[in-house]
Parts: sequence; C-alpha cells; structure tokens
Amino acid sequence: MTMTTSTESAVTEFRRLSDSDPEIQAHGKYFSCSFLWDMEEKKFLVRMHRGRIEELIVDPGPLEDYDFAVRAGADTWREFGRQTPAPMFHGIWAASFQRDMRLEGNLLVLMQNLRCVTRQIELLRATGPLV
Repeated sequence: MTMTTSTESAVTEFRRLSDSDPEIQAHGKYFSCSFLWDMEEKKFLVRMHRGRIEELIVDPGPLEDYDFAVRAGADTWREFGRQTPAPMFHGIWAASFQRDMRLEGNLLVLMQNLRCVTRQIELLRATGPLV
C-alpha cells in the first residue's frame, strides 16, 4: 500500500471525522460491516465495527472481502467531495441513476446501514475527495 501525502492526510482526517461524528455515533450501534469505495484511481476498504472504523485499507488486494461496493469514476467522487456538489452528485441514488455510480454486493447490508454510509460520504466534503 503506497499513499501520497495528500491521500494519507485525507484518509487520516476522514477516519477522525467518522469516528467522532455525532450522527454516526447516534445511529452506529449496529453499524458493523465492510464496504469498498472504488474511486477508479484508488480503492478504499472500510471495515466498521459498532460505528467506528476498525480498519481502512487503501488499495486492498483482490482477495480482501467486503459486504458491498460503491463504484464510480474518479471525477464523480471528486464532485462528491466538493463543498457544494453539483446536482446529481449530492447522493448515491442520484449518482447511480444519472451518473456512473454503481452499487454492488449485498445491498441489504447497505440498506441496513444506509444513513451511516451516506453520512460518511457527506464527510468527504470536509476532508476533500480521497482521490
């Protein structure tokens, strides 16, 4: 795993914000799952346990397992990370219907944790895009 300094600092900040976010902590008692954010140029495997990031792997190997994946091009993720995203980049449903975002894997687990995952995507507006 090699990270650029900007990616490393964004990942560190994302982890700090996620683990201390009041909304995630309020909803996160059962937020235990693993998911992949495929950002085309980089991939991030996030393993959550009871609302906290247990492990965050940058560019995981092909045999690392996860419950579900959210995949989109780097430009889509960059737009998600803007302070005020353009229309159709404000949420995963809009981007999956109108843009290149795809939801794959065990979507039941995604739906069970949807508010927390959505909040984590919103935190990218504070850290800036991870790609």
